[in-house]
Amino acid sequence: MQCLSIKKMYFRTIASGSKGNSSIVLCGDTRLLIDDGISYLTLKRNLESMSLDFSMFKGILITHSHSDHVKGLESLLKHTKLKVLIPEEMYHELKDIVPKYRVIFIKEINKLDDVKIEVFNTSHDTDISVGYIITYNDKTLVYITDTGYLNKKLFKKLSNKNIYLMESNHDEEMLRNGPYPPFLKSRVLSDHGHLSNKLASSYLKQFVTENTKYIFLAHLSEKNNTEELAMKEALDALKDKNIKVYIAKQDEMGKLVEV
Repeated sequence: MQCLSIKKMYFRTIASGSKGNSSIVLCGDTRLLIDDGISYLTLKRNLESMSLDFSMFKGILITHSHSDHVKGLESLLKHTKLKVLIPEEMYHELKDIVPKYRVIFIKEINKLDDVKIEVFNTSHDTDISVGYIITYNDKTLVYITDTGYLNKKLFKKLSNKNIYLMESNHDEEMLRNGPYPPFLKSRVLSDHGHLSNKLASSYLKQFVTENTKYIFLAHLSEKNNTEELAMKEALDALKDKNIKVYIAKQDEMGKLVEV
């Protein structure tokens, strides 16, 4: 792994999709996992390929309790000393797999060493789902996955950041003409479902500025989307902007980026 500057923020997706999600953000000596929907061994091997191990991490942030974001969490806690960082309202959904002494309850705004972590509500079909804004040395990551829409009240807070991970789950036409039963199509399209390529790109167009360097399109559906469709929608919305756009993949680590 390249030599990391202690003054920079680094971000990488480990896995992204309906089979499991996980990412890392490295801020000097403060290193965090985000979600763990993959196996302990898979996550361990991926970290080792970057010369990282779990003892280097402060904890893991969880976006919501669905299995593709937490199914590796119980095993992770058995094999490590990591703390789980969640809003208190989320604990009742995770109490069967996370002992309370392993939890750090976080509020809307939090300070972890030199890192600021802001929590905001997203809209998904679970009791509580959240996104994160992580800031270190004036560099900021916005992490948004699994939401049917974003409240306009958040727009100012989410704008003008350096890195965005944004769900771009489905192409609306593919979904409507695809194999899902009607109730599932309705769920995905609802305000408590998932962001389409079109909606994700519309949000990004409103959020990004000249300070934005990288965008990761995440949680692509295997049956209702393609990488080409998601990328085209994003690039069409962001034309004339000097931003690197990547697809966060299910079975392949993303590019390690720095700001």
